[in-house]
Amino acid sequence: MRKTFLTLASALVLAACSSGGGTSAEADKVREAISAAEKENDKAAEMGFEWRDARKFIKEAREELDKGNTDKAMELAREAEFQGEQGQKQAQTQANASPEPQMEDEDIN
Repeated sequence: MRKTFLTLASALVLAACSSGGGTSAEADKVREAISAAEKENDKAAEMGFEWRDARKFIKEAREELDKGNTDKAMELAREAEFQGEQGQKQAQTQANASPEPQMEDEDIN
């Protein structure tokens, strides 16, 4: 009975350690994605167009990775990277923006 309990307990511990943790390769890919997100957002920040939630997503991605939730961490890292890229595009678009031409007052009467 005691041996059965120890075997079962050991199996549960191993299962808990391996569940949801992903592989080391998956975690490395997430770390790379987080790093890419940080770089894109740093560029957007330098241009003055960092999006509001980007750093929050990076922080949450790290937290999820620490918990072993590689899928959720990757999702958050990709969203943060997307926001960094979009912030840069927005900066480029706004750099060339100009006011709309004024229409001449027409005599409506």
